[in-house]
Amino acid sequence: KEILAFVTKEQAQSRLNNQIHTFADICWDKCITGTPGSRFARGEEACLTNCVERFLDTSLFMVKQIQQRQQLQHTSL
Repeated sequence: KEILAFVTKEQAQSRLNNQIHTFADICWDKCITGTPGSRFARGEEACLTNCVERFLDTSLFMVKQIQQRQQLQHTSL
């Protein structure tokens, strides 16, 4: 059981890391319009911040929805 729990936890961590990398690529491609230098161009920093915040808000919303559905399933059993 301990090995299965460990593997399950590691798989979840791997999926999370993959999602973070995908998200970072999406925000970078969306927000960084020129060649990166020592500073972001005007608007790039704000775009990155907004992109990250939207991702976090969406992720938290999805987690809450999944938790609510799981609770409803457990109470209906």
